[in-house]
Amino acid sequence: MTMAAVIESPTAEAQPLTSGITRVDILSDLAAAEPIWRALEMSGLSTPYQRFDFLQAWQRHAAAQHNATPLVIVAWDAQQRPLLLLPLALRHVCGARVAGFMGGKHTSFNMGLWDRAFAASATAGDLDDLLNGLHERDVVDVLALTQQPMRWRDQANPLALLPYQPSANGCPVLTMPPGADPTALVSNSFRRKLKAKEKKLQALPGYRYLIAETDAEIARLLDWFFKVKPIRMAEQKLPNVFAEPGIEAFVREACTARLASGRRAIEIHALDCDEEIIALFAGVADGERFSMMFNTYTLSEHARWSPGLILMRDIIDHCAAEGYRRLDLGIGTDDYKRMFCKDDEPIFDSFIPLSARGWLAAMALSGLHRGKHLVKHNPALFGLAQRLRGALR
Repeated sequence: MTMAAVIESPTAEAQPLTSGITRVDILSDLAAAEPIWRALEMSGLSTPYQRFDFLQAWQRHAAAQHNATPLVIVAWDAQQRPLLLLPLALRHVCGARVAGFMGGKHTSFNMGLWDRAFAASATAGDLDDLLNGLHERDVVDVLALTQQPMRWRDQANPLALLPYQPSANGCPVLTMPPGADPTALVSNSFRRKLKAKEKKLQALPGYRYLIAETDAEIARLLDWFFKVKPIRMAEQKLPNVFAEPGIEAFVREACTARLASGRRAIEIHALDCDEEIIALFAGVADGERFSMMFNTYTLSEHARWSPGLILMRDIIDHCAAEGYRRLDLGIGTDDYKRMFCKDDEPIFDSFIPLSARGWLAAMALSGLHRGKHLVKHNPALFGLAQRLRGALR
């Protein structure tokens, strides 16, 4: 019986889990992993950043710049049911084989795709079985599992049972209780300020808030984004990550990829008018949470009316009306994020050695990330780092 047939069997799905991990497979071909991946994506516990369509686009267009090859880990129970899929990519770093989540800098959150029942009951012993299975295969020296949420959809992330350390940054998040009054999410006083500014934009012919639906609309918005974003990043003296090889092609494919739900793998929200695009925010969504990926706003004089903040208000109102429970603006503590997101969500990293060589690599990677955390949380060191980065550029 094929793996796909096992997954799709109604009888197999109906049976309760009776055992933990009994086998660990490693797949280097995304096509072989796809049926397992999509089944867990539909019924399991995972973030939208780990969707097959999203990461396949990244692997196809952007992985080469990292010299990253697919390393998809699948754990099975005794009844040959998939319990966990880890969508990893393998790189060689200073002689060590390092496996980390696919997606590079473009995934705010990294997580496995879990059978829900197994995720709720998984123990440290289950994870030891997983690590032992990987150790026996001898294809990885160290697991570098960064930017993982402690919880997702109110369920604990089982990988938090492994040793971990805080990520360099947390994630500002807005909690949206069911039926919450819009003013509980964006205050009346802030709404009045934005409404006064929006009056200037509402005078523009064809002014509107939109969610991109057609391929042509998506292409038009992205054409504008890839022209404007480099200018905005240069103004902030930031490196243009969108100029890296393959990234534009990855973003364009993920924005046009249509999911089984009808949604796009990356959704684009924008303020538009007849003469120009005014602001754009794009992110991933799963009906429960919207997570921002990238944004920018016009270079014209209309920028003075805070179109990015107005668009953010519109997105929050849209998500609340659709029954979303949370919204985040990506990892990091930019000032505008605090205008909307008052809470912080803890994010963690794990560096797990699987060989003697892996112990040295894990210690080095852990130390590097602890240093980033120290700099990010020390204003004096952070200011010095920014000045040095500006001088080097």
